[in-house]
Amino acid sequence: MPDLKEMIETIGQSFEEFKAANDLRIKELEKGKSDPVLAEKVDKISADLSKMAEMKKQLEAIETAVAKMDFPGGGDTNPNAKIKKAHAKAFDTWFRKGIEGDLKDLQIQASLSTLSDPDGGFLVPEEMEATIDRIATTVSAMRRICTVRSIGTSEYKKLVSQGVSDAGWVAEKGSRAETDTPTLRQIIINTKELYANPAITQEMLDDSRLDVAAWLGDEVSMDFNEQEGDAFIGGNGVEKPKGIAAYTMVANASYAWGKVGYIASGHATQLNNADKLIDLQHALKSVYRNGAVWLMADSTVNQIRKLKDGEGNYLWRPGLAENASDTLLGKPVEVDDNVDAIGKDKYAVFFGNFKRGYLIVDRYGIRVLRDPYSNKPYIHFYTTKRVGGGIVMYEAIKALKISA
Repeated sequence: MPDLKEMIETIGQSFEEFKAANDLRIKELEKGKSDPVLAEKVDKISADLSKMAEMKKQLEAIETAVAKMDFPGGGDTNPNAKIKKAHAKAFDTWFRKGIEGDLKDLQIQASLSTLSDPDGGFLVPEEMEATIDRIATTVSAMRRICTVRSIGTSEYKKLVSQGVSDAGWVAEKGSRAETDTPTLRQIIINTKELYANPAITQEMLDDSRLDVAAWLGDEVSMDFNEQEGDAFIGGNGVEKPKGIAAYTMVANASYAWGKVGYIASGHATQLNNADKLIDLQHALKSVYRNGAVWLMADSTVNQIRKLKDGEGNYLWRPGLAENASDTLLGKPVEVDDNVDAIGKDKYAVFFGNFKRGYLIVDRYGIRVLRDPYSNKPYIHFYTTKRVGGGIVMYEAIKALKISA
């Protein structure tokens, strides 16, 4: 794998190749000609740019993880550190051999749990949970761009205002009219259970070189992320989070609280008008545009990458610096293939301040139940976490609908 600097240079070179090929394709179309070989070349370079952008994110994540690593010699002044280390060791023994020992007591002493769970199992140590969460954040676009809260109960309640109270200027002795009270709405996000059930042989568990945290993290994080990713976009809210595309959509001119406003693409089946993306960007109030990002499927990026403004400038730009995102009209682009691809009546592009608009709620603790009996010679680790999600500020997110 190339280093980060080399990758950024390669992306820059590929983008120049892409522009040259796409400019030639556009000139041929203007002449009434269509060169399928040239079109295929443009699409291939575009696909390569997407792959390199993903690889760049992975390299950046690795560098960030290395920078945060704890190295021996620093010590830990936390008085609870010894208990947590003892808990981690006891969990490792139980995980490998099924010997419970003092694990239940240590779990309580480590402040991970105060109540027994009727379904059994044990909470994973904090470092293991952090490993799983770190992998989740790396691969999940919604977890990267949305606000994520950890709670100790099954639901999260939040009061949000639909507006601000009236205010005005007044003379020192002038009369002061009573101001209106802003309308407050209570948002309740319930957490739902998500599970994975990876299996391993006892022989592998007996291998002391096996990193239990890394193995479980790799096994369950991808399962969790596939289910979460689908739910955060299109989940119906029944036994799963409610996704951004599952809320009632209305033309932005008719926007009302509790609904998501959209802009039409201007074509029944295509997205070929750069002005509509500009309209979508400005459909979002300026107070939310600072911190806003684009969210779309990779196939949509491939189409938008070819669009230019009225002066012939490409709307899409690659991130050619460390930790710099690809941008569209100057705002970062996040790719999530759970978003619908371009098609009739599809909501193919979202633009919004997701930090303010969508809230992901994690209930503290990932619980593991060891099952050595159901599928011998394999040992299953039934792993659960509780997750919720929903829109908390409707006017902070807008959509583009593919329609005339």
